[in-house]
This record gives sequence, C-alpha cells and structure tokens, in this order.
Amino acid sequence: MLTTLLAIMVILLVLGLPMMIPLIVAPLVVIILFFPNIGPAVMVQQMIEGISAYVLLAVPLFIFAADIMSTGKTSKRLLDFVGAFIGHIRGGYAITTAAACTLFGSISGSTQATVVAIGKPMRQRLLSVGYKDSSAIALIINASDVALLIPPSIGMIMYALVTGTSLGELFIAGIGPGILIFLFFAIYSYFYASMKKIPLAEKISWPDRFKITYKALLPLGFPVIIVGGIYSGMFTPTEAAGISVLYALILEVIIYRTITMKQIPRIALSTGLVTAAVFILVAGGQAFSWVISYARVPQMISAAVLGTDPSALYVLFIVAIFFFIGCMFVDPIVVILILTPIFYPPAMAAGVDPVHLGVIITFQAALGSATPPFGVDIFTASAVFNRSYLDVIKGTPPYIVMLLIISVLVIFFEEISLFYRYLL
Repeated sequence: MLTTLLAIMVILLVLGLPMMIPLIVAPLVVIILFFPNIGPAVMVQQMIEGISAYVLLAVPLFIFAADIMSTGKTSKRLLDFVGAFIGHIRGGYAITTAAACTLFGSISGSTQATVVAIGKPMRQRLLSVGYKDSSAIALIINASDVALLIPPSIGMIMYALVTGTSLGELFIAGIGPGILIFLFFAIYSYFYASMKKIPLAEKISWPDRFKITYKALLPLGFPVIIVGGIYSGMFTPTEAAGISVLYALILEVIIYRTITMKQIPRIALSTGLVTAAVFILVAGGQAFSWVISYARVPQMISAAVLGTDPSALYVLFIVAIFFFIGCMFVDPIVVILILTPIFYPPAMAAGVDPVHLGVIITFQAALGSATPPFGVDIFTASAVFNRSYLDVIKGTPPYIVMLLIISVLVIFFEEISLFYRYLL
C-alpha cells in the first residue's frame, strides 16, 4: 500500500503535474484499491475539514498585508533605516541585507516574498560595492529563511493547524532562532568583507540618521503590533493578521500615498491566487494525512525509523533530517502537512515539547527551501534576478553550513526557542 502511494506520487511529479495533483490523487487511488469500504466522499469531507480551521484565516490576511507593503515603500524604508546605522562598517551592506530580511520577515512571514522585496534593491547595492553576484544572491536567499521562523510565519501556521499547538507560542518561539541566524550571518559577512577587501560605504551623518529613522518608525510598527500584541494577550494571531492589513492600508494608501485605491483590487487578486494555491495544498494535505493515519503508516514508519523507545534527542535529529531532505525537493508547506502527522505522535511520546518541535520543523523547512537541488527559494531567486540555477547556488555552501550548525544548537538547547517561558 505504501509502495503504491509513493509510486503514484513520484509518477505524477515526474510527469510535471503540480504538487496538489499527486497530493490528492495518490491517497484517492489508495482508498479505492485497498479500502473499498470507505467511499471517495470521505476524501472530500477531509479536504473541507482541512480548510475549515479558524487559524487559517490568518494566512490570506498576512499574505495580503505583505503584498501591500511589497508594492509600496515599506521595504525601502526598512533598508534605508538599517543601512543608515550599519551600512558604513566592514561588511555593512551584507549585514544590512540580513537585518532587512529579518525585519521584513517579521512582516511578511514568507521566504519567497522576502527574496523579492529585499532581494531586488539589496542585490544592486551589494554589487555596487564589490560583491560577486553569486555571493549576493546566496546571502539574500539564505537570509530570507528567517521569514519562515519569526512571526507571522506561514510554516508555523501550518504546523499549528496540523497539531493544534498554540500559534501564539510558536510565533514567539521562532524569534530566538531567527535572531541567531542574523547574528551568524552578520559575523560571517564582517569577516568575508575583510578577507575580500570590500570597500566601506560612506558613513551617514547623525542628522540624516534621525531623518531616516523618523521615516522608518511606522514600518517598524509592524513587528511591534504582531509580536507585542500576541505576547501581551491583546489579540490572537488571527486578529493580528487583520490588524496588519489595516495598518498596511493606512500606511501605504493614506500616509505615504504610494498606493492608490485603484491598485488594491489588483493586489487583492494576487493575494487570492496565492491563497487559493495554499488552501488547495492544505486541503490535499489533510486528506493525505487522514489516509496515511487510517492505514497506520505513521506507526509503521516510526517503528522502522525510531524504534520502540527512542529518546527525545534522537527523535528531534530524525525529524530534522527528514524535514530537511523533504524540503530540498518539495514546497515546505507540503512537507509540513505530510510529515508532521507521522512524527508528531512519537515525538510527544518521547517527551518533546510541541512548541520546540514546531520550531525544529519550521527551521528545517526554511533551511531546505534554500538548499539544492530543488529548494523553492532558489527558483524564486533565479526568476527574480534572471540568473541561471548554477549561478544562484554557487555561493550557498557557507550559509548552509552555518544554518546546519544553528540547527544543531537549537536541537540541543531548547532554551533558544523556549526563552519566553523564562521571562514569565
């Protein structure tokens, strides 16, 4: 049965069909062949149930807010703000890129949106001061990984949907690993610029810094609203998503006037297309998860891979390996929807904290999305920058090594992700 399921998925993928097709067709065929007592209508019921969760309301709202800000001037104001203070130090433009990806990630929740919004302007700045194109692109796609870790992470929303873990806690827990990624990349950028003798940018005067900071104050309100509002208990993650859309509209339409009301329908259509694709994947993932659970596939895999009484640390390393490899080939959302139901039960039995597990899974999803051969951010960068696949991946090895080191640290030291519990 498992062989049939995997064979159908592989064949359909090789034929070039979009991921949503094998995700739905494969379990449907398995039901017809191996479980004739279950009608195909059950698949439809499971798909509807998959997209009925309240937490999913946050997805289109966060995407809409990110689309509004990407169309407007929010990303440029964030870049100018970060660059004003650290652009002149050794490796300043690279550090600015990493910091801007972190800040924009706290607004968009999407690695691909961050690659587009931050990558376009920062690539030109990096090239202008002497960085190789391969190094610039590698930094952009890997620094964008932070967007999947810090709120409002779409990956964490998917994990919360599958497991029922508190989305608010997941959002807060991703901040520690996200900051750690930025620090590693900043240190590496400093020494890289020193070794390559990258010229220093001109230092901006304090009066100009104050002016740039003033312009960036309102965009900096996004992470304050999302993180501060959720952490303080003022509103739920879904309510934070709605408020972020309202805030984005006020900022770009009324205050900055970079977007007109006539543009909103076009932006909303773009959001609708992305949301539709995500929701179809979620619906198919729910049906797929139900079928493999009914067939006791998770129990078979966990027994074969994890053994009878695995330790929490062993489970986390196995989870990290499976999700990392999976996201090297398939969209992170799909991997989270398929693999989480398999590994979540044995992880809970081993005593793993569900929030910590969610951070590990999301981290591996982020890492895999920027890793060859088929990381989704690689192809996004290739399309956005009009560069070949080999040009995009040429400079990625140092960043992948750093992310793997951070991944091990997060696995061993759960305090990195669960720091907020020590603040209460």
